[in-house]
Amino acid sequence: MARLVLFTVLTLVPSLTNAIVFNTFDGEGFPACKNVSKVYDPTTVEEMVSIVKEAANSGIPVRASGKGHMWYDTMCSDDPATVIIRTEQVNRITNLSLLAGEADGSVMIEAGVTFLQLAEYLHGQGASVGYTLVNWNITLAGSIAMGAHRSSLKEDSMVAAGALELHIIDGGGNLRVVKRDEVNDEWLAASTSLGLLGVIARIKFKIYPDFKVYAKQDILTEDKVLNGDIYGLISPYATANFWWWPYLRKFHHRYYDPVPSNISYQEGFQSTFSVTKTEADIAKGLLNSGKYLATSNMAAETLFFTLWSPPNFREKSTEKAILTWPVYGWNYDVLIGGLYPDYGTEWDYGLRGITLELAFPVTQANAVLKRVRKAFDDELKKGIVMTSTYRSGINIKFGKAYFDLLGQVTYNTADGADWSKGAIMFDFPSFKPTVGDGLRFNEPFYHTLATALINEFPCRPHWTKNTREVFGQAKKNIDPDHLARFRAVRQKFDPKGTFKSVVGEILGVM
Repeated sequence: MARLVLFTVLTLVPSLTNAIVFNTFDGEGFPACKNVSKVYDPTTVEEMVSIVKEAANSGIPVRASGKGHMWYDTMCSDDPATVIIRTEQVNRITNLSLLAGEADGSVMIEAGVTFLQLAEYLHGQGASVGYTLVNWNITLAGSIAMGAHRSSLKEDSMVAAGALELHIIDGGGNLRVVKRDEVNDEWLAASTSLGLLGVIARIKFKIYPDFKVYAKQDILTEDKVLNGDIYGLISPYATANFWWWPYLRKFHHRYYDPVPSNISYQEGFQSTFSVTKTEADIAKGLLNSGKYLATSNMAAETLFFTLWSPPNFREKSTEKAILTWPVYGWNYDVLIGGLYPDYGTEWDYGLRGITLELAFPVTQANAVLKRVRKAFDDELKKGIVMTSTYRSGINIKFGKAYFDLLGQVTYNTADGADWSKGAIMFDFPSFKPTVGDGLRFNEPFYHTLATALINEFPCRPHWTKNTREVFGQAKKNIDPDHLARFRAVRQKFDPKGTFKSVVGEILGVM
């Protein structure tokens, strides 16, 4: 142990000549942190504790990183002495407890456990995490830190809602256990900590007996959504969302609910991201030409809409495509799924995106979407046709109200808006061209839209899908009392300021 500590001390001395760029999942050219001094790959919680302790004693900033649900250079501060603890190899699953006949149980997971890893493990034990889940390739610890969520107004969909305990390595290298307590500010800060309280080393997570669900998708006219009962279209289902096709003025309405396990022998497996290289090359060529020609973007949206109308599912036991709705299968396979065998992701093949995600009270959902529609129409009046350039359209998600200090769906806030019925998340990914200057077709449109939405509505940003500029604009919409309470908890957990990020600096909680 003494040798380990000595090695850690020596390696924590930042190099003055060897700057490291730590990239997002998009890879080279897409930095999460532009300049750090070292990246660690520990394999145990004890190693992480040692790294944090020695970094704190040396005055070196630390950031933890999971699999990387990150789009922009906001993960770290701009201090080049920063070290990163990559948690992927700290991924044990232990202490599963789910007795026969019990409604729920628990399991202990470490920092680097992804949803796919946990889902496969639990399925083998006849269990699942219910609806507190997000994408297959993301760690649960990172999801909780950043306030990630599933799309639901009916069920608890914040990942943090499934946590019973958070074991956090604080700014002094001490392992603190924070237990669920909705009236304790330490818990309310830890539920969406932004990584500023420390490294989430372990999570005691709530689990349930495994169950099957169905997935169904309908095509709706734009009028049916914008002038309809949005809450009524989403809230009856365990999980539901829209995919918006603004050029075609249509929506896909996707919804899921539990079903008896014997309703079907089908085992559907979803993939939102699987593409072949050929498919990616065709899409990239079309979308790159869309940097200059609106007609290419119009063709792309039409193509993607057509491809997204049938199920994006395969039969898990045979790998054959499922061609008709509804689709049946086990909870995680249908709700999230993963990659098809021998396929890659969009970013593997150079299809990369720029994102904007903002949350609004669901009571204002119609007004928000109509405002976005107006923005598209205002461009059309100038002779400019704007479209979606993402393979599944604009993602409109929802979140059941969940109280914490910095989450997207918290309530009783100073803006006076009614967040108690939950939130609508406007998630607008767009293709980043790989030709010319890399700017999108009619680039100012996206920035003007973001500013309008932030200034005209109470809203909260997704903590990994927005630029520094968006965070700066949106700060005024974050409850100042919540920020003050979070800052007070952070002072207890990290008085030396070991854990830093651009987001924390913008919010003023450092």
